[in-house]
Amino acid sequence: MIEYLYLGRVTYHDALHLQAEVAAMRLAGLIENTLLLLEHPPVLTLGRNASRANVLASDELLLSRGVTLHEINRGGDVTYHGPGQLVGYPIFDLRSLQNSRGGRLGPVDFVRMMEEALIRLCGVYGVRAGRIAGLTGVWCGLHDTQPGPARERKIGAIGIHVSRGITSHGFAFNVTTDLRDFQLINPCGITDKPVTSLNLEVPESVTLPSLENIAHQAASQFGHVFSEQVLAVESLDVLRAHAEAKKNFPANDTPLQLPTELRNLHHDPDHPTQA
Repeated sequence: MIEYLYLGRVTYHDALHLQAEVAAMRLAGLIENTLLLLEHPPVLTLGRNASRANVLASDELLLSRGVTLHEINRGGDVTYHGPGQLVGYPIFDLRSLQNSRGGRLGPVDFVRMMEEALIRLCGVYGVRAGRIAGLTGVWCGLHDTQPGPARERKIGAIGIHVSRGITSHGFAFNVTTDLRDFQLINPCGITDKPVTSLNLEVPESVTLPSLENIAHQAASQFGHVFSEQVLAVESLDVLRAHAEAKKNFPANDTPLQLPTELRNLHHDPDHPTQA
């Protein structure tokens, strides 16, 4: 099962702590695979392989624009998060999932399946999207007729971290994002391909729903791709309560301790048990 929560707007600092909390619960087996869906205030994040040179704005400019910067442990280079962007943090135990060959799901397989979920999400709103070999993420314009690399436009960025089999970080999917903020960086270190958003790519006849409704649709697509039932969780408090209840309840494979009187009766030759 995949449980998911839509959390609305959350600061990046708070989201980092939340991911750590949920990852610890998942590692302990207290919750199911959990997908956190939210949006952030303007923030730049630098992955393990990031080059500071790909941040084009000065610290002073970032401060004046209210953009914070975080160096984190996910893969990939620099990316931007901001209002109107759906951010997903899947906290999954890879050991609970299988690849298409029936083996344990690895990090690369996991990223490909995340890409597939976002490609299908685009399709829900009439947008054709796909992959570019050698470039992680989801791209529009692959089927356009005009020549040149600029026709390929990135709509979804992906970068994950895996520790003890548990994933964190995830994807950023541009819905109504102000793309001018991407001018602060070379997104993912790529300089020859622009970014795009869902509201720029949808057919004229399509009206996009709210970010929250798109988040619910994203969770549904994760369920289809990972072949798992999807369940919405009302709040963080509910998720924590489920974890606390499971921690205090004996596991299914834990032998129950019989009362002393019943154990004595079981071994009393004058009181044989029934077959």
